[in-house]
Amino acid sequence: MHITSQFDAGAIEIIDASQPDNIRLNIRADNACEFRQWFYFRIHDARDTALTLKLENAAACTYAQGWEGYQAVASYDRNTWFRIHTEYDGQTLTLRHTPTHNDIYIAYFAPYSYERHLNLIALANTHARVSSLGNSVEGRPIDCITWGTGKLPVWIIARQHPGETMTEWLVEGLLHRLFDSNDAVARQLAQIATLHIVPNINPDGAIHGNLRSNAVGANLNREWMSPSLTHSPEVYHVRNNMHATGVNLFLDIHGDETIPHVFTDGCEMIPDYPATSIIQEQAFTQLLAATTPDFQTEHGYTPDRFSDEMLTLASKYVGHTFGCVSLTLEMPFKDHINQAETIYGWSPARSQQLGKDLCVPILAHCLKTRS
Repeated sequence: MHITSQFDAGAIEIIDASQPDNIRLNIRADNACEFRQWFYFRIHDARDTALTLKLENAAACTYAQGWEGYQAVASYDRNTWFRIHTEYDGQTLTLRHTPTHNDIYIAYFAPYSYERHLNLIALANTHARVSSLGNSVEGRPIDCITWGTGKLPVWIIARQHPGETMTEWLVEGLLHRLFDSNDAVARQLAQIATLHIVPNINPDGAIHGNLRSNAVGANLNREWMSPSLTHSPEVYHVRNNMHATGVNLFLDIHGDETIPHVFTDGCEMIPDYPATSIIQEQAFTQLLAATTPDFQTEHGYTPDRFSDEMLTLASKYVGHTFGCVSLTLEMPFKDHINQAETIYGWSPARSQQLGKDLCVPILAHCLKTRS
């Protein structure tokens, strides 16, 4: 038996892997700061072996409270990811599984590889305009997909926090619906809006296997007031392009470690935020809830969760600056307990479907706000 994480987004620290029933591991920190929660590794030659893996520093992770009720994911083919038995005793996260194949991959959530990202961009290249808004710290392009010919500018970004891989799965689902020429919602949306979609705003952090930061340790979702080319060029370039096009609607897609629901966080707590935008925000979320039971409006963040740092967050900065509907959409690492699924939990497939479902309130919003 052998454990490795030497691949795209791989991350684990091995303490002792000599005993299959007592494999001791640590969850590795981001490459340039102390955020830690993401893990992704491969176990070789483990078929029919009862594995017990102990992630011993779980209590020291950034969102230790998120381990309560959490189940890790595993895959034999890196396409289908299923939940495995996971326990948390307040200190150690213990995973138990007996693989039915020789190799098994285990992760915090189903990874979204950079190769898959490039395939998504290549697909988009045949249906929309693909461009680079600028480069990341390590020189990777910040890919943007521009789709539609309408006047209303809609911006959607994902993976500010690279470990929140469900967000790019959502974008993939969204794009597949937009690119379906037989979909009436997509056809009408293309006529009245232009969507600017950034599937992965933090490619460096994604490849490094980081939870929340880019290659130099910046949390991009705290950089929106004053991004810099050295510390947060990813935000710098996206923000500049948003100012060039204007924004009618903004969606910042995220994953939440602790709350077992799909929900949004808006801008109603910002002083002087337009009352009309609050009404439009409520209409958007109510329609999304009516479109899919995987979304709900009862559980989420408290309005006073952010104070001095409020306008450093993407959705709050955009809402304040452009006075438009600007939402953070959160999906769970665990499962949506209102719609629990015991084998897969919250999954890539459900994230993709939510992306498709988002087209309905996006269209409705654009129809209501066009001049």
